[in-house]
Amino acid sequence: MKHHAFGRMPFTVTNVGFGAWQIGGSWGDISEADGRAALNAALDAGMTFIDTADVYGDGRSEKIIADVLKTRGDERPMVATKAGRRLNPHVAEGYTKANLEGFIDRSLENLAVDSLDLVQLHCPPREVLYQPEVFESLDTLQKAGKIKGYGVSVEKVEDGLKAIEYPGVVSIQIIYNIFRQRPDHLFFAEARRRNVAIIARVPLASGLLSGKISRETQFASDDHRNFNRHGEAFDVGETFAGVPFEVGLQAVEEVRKLVPAGATMAALALRWILMSDAVTVVIPGARNAEQARANAAAADLAPLSADVMATTREIYERLIAPHVHQRW
Repeated sequence: MKHHAFGRMPFTVTNVGFGAWQIGGSWGDISEADGRAALNAALDAGMTFIDTADVYGDGRSEKIIADVLKTRGDERPMVATKAGRRLNPHVAEGYTKANLEGFIDRSLENLAVDSLDLVQLHCPPREVLYQPEVFESLDTLQKAGKIKGYGVSVEKVEDGLKAIEYPGVVSIQIIYNIFRQRPDHLFFAEARRRNVAIIARVPLASGLLSGKISRETQFASDDHRNFNRHGEAFDVGETFAGVPFEVGLQAVEEVRKLVPAGATMAALALRWILMSDAVTVVIPGARNAEQARANAAAADLAPLSADVMATTREIYERLIAPHVHQRW
């Protein structure tokens, strides 16, 4: 794995990090023991960035991270969390300083720290991005020492472009993978110009790009790939990257032909993301230690050829773009 400066912040992170949504919940039955093993394996492999959120398992993910890091006692990785999705209803009016401070205080307790490395607004309603007072509140909380920096996790490219207009925004988290290529058209260049860190999430399109999902795959009732297939619980773009399931499976069969000998499709998909120098860190999740180790090893795959990159673009434009490109 390579190491990058995290935008304008005084952190250096590996280009592959650990996405901790799976160890929190909404991915079927993943035991706490498996979650701990996955995180330990990621750290053993050298990962120095962990991404979580206060709503992942209602704090379960944050607490597992705190316990594992306390037990290890070695050099602490950068830990990013998110705030805002505890609002019910999740509306722009709820993004007050009092609410944000309450969410941050809860994460400080869950993560057992005095200051959060990074807090990200968790895919807020678009109206929030047009309310300077929200970002002034984050500036105040940063000056108070409760957070070291703040960013925004966004659903849409347009929201990312708006968010980075605020000088205090140091990072954007956005879906970017073989099935979601639009961020590389304009947004990445602007983020690079402003030295904004890019966290690439949903890198495997909820497992589609692992190549291990078929039409016969059954998902548990508490797995978002079951209950959010059509956006019933949150933005459908978070599930299979918003690609209709059957279309995704068709595209996967074409991507499968590009996998180098001795590699996995998941490794190809992660290496594809790392081909962009705008990406600071990609955050695949892991259900167990084996998956975490495989994620780390993907960074060692040789750079993809121009022909492979061109073919993935052609597959995207022909099969996927009509369903996702203008939507996100």
